[in-house]
Amino acid sequence: MAEHQQQRQPLAHQVAKAATAVTAGGSLLVLSGLTLAGTVIALTIATPLLVIFSPVLVPAAITIFLLITGFLASGGFGAAAITVLSWIYRYVTGRHPPGADQLDQARMKLASKAKEMKDRAEQFGHQHLTGPQSS
Repeated sequence: MAEHQQQRQPLAHQVAKAATAVTAGGSLLVLSGLTLAGTVIALTIATPLLVIFSPVLVPAAITIFLLITGFLASGGFGAAAITVLSWIYRYVTGRHPPGADQLDQARMKLASKAKEMKDRAEQFGHQHLTGPQSS
């Protein structure tokens, strides 16, 4: 008899799950249908108003879009500037921010190439100066 109750309990549990899922799904389906109907009714009522006021609304929407885009871009550039300034401050104070090693390597490569080019220019200058005197 205990085995019979254990077999029925999972079945009852499955039925409860299914009933809960059907109830939740059905109520959400009804809500989505009501939302769709409300949207269609609102568009039916608002369309003539949008057509009448479109010469005012379209430029206003474009202006608002440009203002919002400008403020977002300004905020993004400000955040980037603060991040860069923070990184530079940590680099200068010796806190070793991420990428400092790569920057040091690049600086060393540039310095060695600059020294190499300086040496070549000096050699070229000496050859150029000594060349016309011997001719």
